[in-house]
Amino acid sequence: MSAQPDHAPVPPAPTAAAQLLAQLRESNRASTWVPAFEQDWARALEDSRHSYSLSPLHDVVRTWQARLAAAPAVEAFLAGGCDDSDGVDLADVLGERP
Repeated sequence: MSAQPDHAPVPPAPTAAAQLLAQLRESNRASTWVPAFEQDWARALEDSRHSYSLSPLHDVVRTWQARLAAAPAVEAFLAGGCDDSDGVDLADVLGERP
């Protein structure tokens, strides 16, 4: 018998942030993405300490996983020489961070 209900979503593994950070360090945008991730992670840790909730940490991991997954499509779009002046802000797509 499990103490966790079957319908509860499985949270990211404790090592998800470390794995994500390793992927960010390998990306060609590491110089900007790694400091930004570390800043977001530090802010989420502080929020989690005050709220006693892991949700801010999970939100950071999910947001950065989405950014990393979208990077190849964004690079292909930009390499194609398309006009990106009518783009949509990522915050509009993913929602505002608390």
